[in-house]
Amino acid sequence: MIFVSKYLVPKDYNGITIFPFILLKSEYFKKNCILINHERIHLRQQLEMLVLPFYLIYGLEFLIRFFQYKKWDLAYRNISFEREAYAHEVHLNYLKQRPFWSFLKYLRRHGI
Repeated sequence: MIFVSKYLVPKDYNGITIFPFILLKSEYFKKNCILINHERIHLRQQLEMLVLPFYLIYGLEFLIRFFQYKKWDLAYRNISFEREAYAHEVHLNYLKQRPFWSFLKYLRRHGI
């Protein structure tokens, strides 16, 4: 389910996924298929990890990456969940063939 709220989406982001919702900063982004696909990949990740563990691992990995890179944006972009979503956001049929727990290959390859 997609909602638009400029107040719930953090500054410098166009969208965020909090299971089971995709929150967008403005109506304009509803037409952005790539952004919507990126957020749907996060929905799948959250669902297959039973939601709460996703957020715990996401936060822990962000902290590790932040200490590793010392920059917020670099840390965010190197979280395994984000790496998978960014790598496949342009492949609009990705979720139809995506293997279970695909984010793991992005975790291993970057070494935690």
